[in-house]
Amino acid sequence: MADFPGQWPIPKFHFRVTIDGAQISFQEVSGLDQEVEPIEYRHGDSESFIKMKQAGLVKTTNLVCKKGVFSTDDRISEIFKKVYEKEYYTKEDGRMEILVELLDELGETVMSWSFVNAIPVKLTGTDLKSDGNEVAIESIEFVHEGITVEIA
Repeated sequence: MADFPGQWPIPKFHFRVTIDGAQISFQEVSGLDQEVEPIEYRHGDSESFIKMKQAGLVKTTNLVCKKGVFSTDDRISEIFKKVYEKEYYTKEDGRMEILVELLDELGETVMSWSFVNAIPVKLTGTDLKSDGNEVAIESIEFVHEGITVEIA
């Protein structure tokens, strides 16, 4: 690469996810995107036929984490069970902090995404097929109140 001689882009397959201090291994993480909704305005006596534009509210998508099912690992269902127990509704500290880190070949953090006040909203079990030979995958989806992106 001409911009960064001697360097290569970081591969995306080496990452770490920490949910409320507990590190959980996931196969796939998506929902790391943010978007600003533009506000368009034109006042009635403007001589210009172009709308003015400015930045509006930041819009984020849900964080989705997918992992293989293990017979002795119930951490994902325990996280979601707190919704049934109303922990996320009754106390402010019931919400979660989630950290997703992209790692280099030495395991050092290159880039991180911090999610604030996350709440699990969807738990998806694996699909079942009698003629399939794939690994069973479960997923959990979180809503949150913002992402902070940092480059190490």
